[in-house]
Amino acid sequence: MICHGQTIDTILHETLNKGSKMRVLITGATGFIGRALVPVLQREGHELVAWVRSQARARGRLGADVETIEVAGDSAALVTALEQCDAIVNLAGEPIMGGRWTKTRRKILADSRVSVTDTLVQALDVARRRPRVLVSGSAVGYYGDRADESLREDSTPGTDFLATLCQAWETQAQRAEALGLRVVRLRTGVVLGRDGGALAQMLPPFRLGLGGPLGTGRQYLPWIHLHDIVKIVAQAVVDDRFGGAVNGVAPAPVRNRDFARTVGRVLRRPASLPTPAFVLRAAFGSASAVLLGSQRVEGTELQRLGFAYTFPSLDAALADIIGGPSVEVHRLRSATDAQGSEEGRRYLDARQPIYELRTSTMVKAPLDETFAFFSKAENLGMLTPAAMKFSIPGAVPAVREGATIDYRLRVGVLPIAWRSRIVNWAPGTRFVDFQERGPYRSWWHEHAFRAAGTTTVMDDRVCYTPPAGVLGRLVNRAFIVPTLRRIFQYRADIIRLRFG
Repeated sequence: MICHGQTIDTILHETLNKGSKMRVLITGATGFIGRALVPVLQREGHELVAWVRSQARARGRLGADVETIEVAGDSAALVTALEQCDAIVNLAGEPIMGGRWTKTRRKILADSRVSVTDTLVQALDVARRRPRVLVSGSAVGYYGDRADESLREDSTPGTDFLATLCQAWETQAQRAEALGLRVVRLRTGVVLGRDGGALAQMLPPFRLGLGGPLGTGRQYLPWIHLHDIVKIVAQAVVDDRFGGAVNGVAPAPVRNRDFARTVGRVLRRPASLPTPAFVLRAAFGSASAVLLGSQRVEGTELQRLGFAYTFPSLDAALADIIGGPSVEVHRLRSATDAQGSEEGRRYLDARQPIYELRTSTMVKAPLDETFAFFSKAENLGMLTPAAMKFSIPGAVPAVREGATIDYRLRVGVLPIAWRSRIVNWAPGTRFVDFQERGPYRSWWHEHAFRAAGTTTVMDDRVCYTPPAGVLGRLVNRAFIVPTLRRIFQYRADIIRLRFG
């Protein structure tokens, strides 16, 4: 029972401070929600194990401190991992809007949810020691298209493909209750975030002033900010009051037309160009039901539990995602200083940059902890948007004076091989990496750290020259600057999730 004045956040932190640190197995850890959940659970002190399809890819995306086991490996490895864990978070599932729902696509969607959950429960049945809780994903698609009907956790399910898929998914998870686990079935709404999900697909036409409502625009859209959904998961793991179905949605669902207007207002673009329903049906077939169906879902259980949303309003959520922290880019006003590095001086003499990017980030951690995190090459992938497919081939080198780091990434469809060299290495204070091989004519990235009480201010200064001469300078404003802003804003999101 919650005492007067207590919030669920208070209870969470009191529980954790009493030593309730857990070992948590995660499926779907490299997905849109999983990548945001990992730093939150790490911030709370939990040990993490990710059950993944590719260990190499997962290590590149999840950072230095997450153990991995492969789905295709020996089933005994999964059983052993479960025996050593206190909790499971099951987020596995191919994206619902990944194409038309052909027979093959429907099987992929079902296997990635129902079959994965079935495999987990089978392994739990064999395990000699079992975790205490399973937080398993589901979706508000459980309810089907219900027009203006208010939907709570005890509302009846729908009958369409997505509804029956969610029911089968939840049924598999519920089997774990008979094995003694507390099971939370999290019915997630449309998750809004910077680096994926529905909003990333919606924004391009809105940025061009071509956005607007879908179909009639009257259908309800149950939404939630990415940071709130991972906060719900983190609390459900430790709070025994969570159980059964929980609607993972913001307090106030909005109609699609109001959602479009809010996006337009935040972007300062017109948002009145509708997309007719017949166009969506022609493009997506039966999958268009996700866009045209109406679900007025209420988070009744979260309200009962006293959950404190970070982003309870759509305006605040979109302003955070679309706006984000300040990243300033302008022409460089004076020559870049190599700051005592002979190697750096030779580089800058040969390739003096012409543009400068600056951004500052407040990290809610002491200076030594912050510097240690950002000077681990293994954490670079965690701080890079998933679409860039960042990876470090081979052994990961220690970051120190003169070290070189080779990595691969992708910008759009273009694969890039990059080599950075570390200079001006001053532990606890600063370091510089410059591009020794890669797409830029020059790239000089200064990282400076300074204590501010119990927190740390991290100042980034990137001095660069695009490739391709005059053409590169034209591309800089239209493409490079927006890309760099998104990268550094994504990094700031992960820092906020990891350190608070």
